[in-house]
Amino acid sequence: MTRRTVRIAMNGVTGRMGHRQHLVRSILALREQGGLDLGNGETLWPEPVLVGRREPALRALAEHHGLTEWSTDLDAVLADGTVDVYFDAQVTPARADAIRRAVAAGKHVYTEKPTAGDLAEALDLARLATEKGIKHGVVQDKLFLPGLRKLKRLIDGGFFGEILSVRGEFGYWVFEGDWQEAQRPSWNYRAEDGGGIVVDMFPHWEYVLHELFGRVTSVSAHVATHVPRRWDEHGKPYEATAEDAAYGVFELEGGAVAQINSSWTVRVHRDELVEFQVDGTHGSAVAGLRGCRVQHRSATPKPVWNPDIPVTESFRDQWQEIPDNADFDNGFKAQWELFLRHVVLDEPYHWDLLAGARGVQLAELGLRSAAEGRRLEVPELTG
Repeated sequence: MTRRTVRIAMNGVTGRMGHRQHLVRSILALREQGGLDLGNGETLWPEPVLVGRREPALRALAEHHGLTEWSTDLDAVLADGTVDVYFDAQVTPARADAIRRAVAAGKHVYTEKPTAGDLAEALDLARLATEKGIKHGVVQDKLFLPGLRKLKRLIDGGFFGEILSVRGEFGYWVFEGDWQEAQRPSWNYRAEDGGGIVVDMFPHWEYVLHELFGRVTSVSAHVATHVPRRWDEHGKPYEATAEDAAYGVFELEGGAVAQINSSWTVRVHRDELVEFQVDGTHGSAVAGLRGCRVQHRSATPKPVWNPDIPVTESFRDQWQEIPDNADFDNGFKAQWELFLRHVVLDEPYHWDLLAGARGVQLAELGLRSAAEGRRLEVPELTG
């Protein structure tokens, strides 16, 4: 078995998502399984080079995972001809500049979303990467969740007939930080630092809707800062300047309508932290992170509205669970594998910086829709 090493500069892995999902559950998990089998007796071996601003945190992270390469000098890492790929999981305001420098250095780029602070910059990054001739990809992890993969299987099999509507519920209660520690960093609630649930979640909803149901053609959104005062990581109070909840209606190409609520100020009364209900002429489904339940029209009960008598049946029990029928790996790791195969084998891969720009566009238009109190068209972006 021949080993082919790919060196990956990983910037921002001292943060929550960069550390847990990208470093530990993706790159290190690939190493633990012996590398990525490329076929024909060849194995890809990912070699991470940790990059960040805080030297003590980088050193501690590297030592904890038995890694030897780390640096606080991004330019020096990008100048290293042995580094093949640049990965970015920094805070949003720092991302575009770093990607631009990586593209200029000729590195393949894989990045978290949103790719930039505004659409013009996101499109410029996509243009620069294409002109440079590098491979580029954007994390679109929700597509690889077991629940949504089951949902995609139903769509491809024609289960729904004509899809009429999609209803999504995402969120949970994020503690204010005074009497219990918050589960999210304080910058998430400061607009000046790139925070806000629209910038965080609308890019997700764009690719989920686009890939599964059709391109988003219009958006109407309402946003709110339900909890205006929070406490940061040092216990200091601060005023929240970014929205913590967003309520969006999206019209889709083909006529279906999607309504998705996103909130960090909601207590969960669902089976999973995110759920999508899809209703069609032939059947309906409810998909979450892992599970997916269906109700076909042939098994749909005939409820009658009568508030004067108690409900005697469990509506949830009338749905059928979809079996796994496959082994589902971590969604972040699954997409990393596809991107690395794209880099070394030139296999097809379409979740690129232009796809990332569509997410930035929807977030930008969502915020504008909320500010202006009106529905906005979403122009189609083409490469």
